[in-house]
Amino acid sequence: MKTPYKNIYQVLKLNRFIVLAVIIGAIATSMVSVISVIKLYKETVNNAFVVGTDGSAIPIKLVSQKENLEVEVLSHLELFHRYFYHIDASNYEKHLEKALWLGNSSIDDLYKQKKAEGVYNRLIQYSLVQKVKEITSIIDLQTAPYQFETNTVFEINRGSIIDMYELTTTGNIIHVDRNFPNNTHGLLITNFFENKLKKIENYESGKE
Repeated sequence: MKTPYKNIYQVLKLNRFIVLAVIIGAIATSMVSVISVIKLYKETVNNAFVVGTDGSAIPIKLVSQKENLEVEVLSHLELFHRYFYHIDASNYEKHLEKALWLGNSSIDDLYKQKKAEGVYNRLIQYSLVQKVKEITSIIDLQTAPYQFETNTVFEINRGSIIDMYELTTTGNIIHVDRNFPNNTHGLLITNFFENKLKKIENYESGKE
């Protein structure tokens, strides 16, 4: 007995159903994958991971990272300003060499300008002592490069005369590779500018 041929329309209908089922399944799978990726991305944005001693991934909140960044930026700025402005005839070359590692050409240009103006020659000639007394910085860590404004209070000791000054500087901070011992924070000062210098008549502070 011969097997009757199936109705071609029924075969096409079945094939169409199978194709539609495959397409719907693929779309559903894609949507689940997209949702999973978005969820993973949000978790990754809020967390960083380090590998523990047992090989497990340990999450670290970005809030903590920003707190660490703030500490490093403030420390970097204080270190630079002390090296660049806390100088005398015996240490200025060593201090300035260290300071130049912490910034880009904007600092190098300022150093060359001061040198051309005879600032360091006068330091040696008159045995001047320029001592930093206080450094305070305001930083913006919302977007890189990070902007800063630093107020540096320093005294210039001319022997019998001591004058106090406050210097306001501004610039940006960017990330670079860490370089021990020259640049341990892995940060670099750019667009450095001495904005304002004023003499202080009466200065009182508990910081040095």
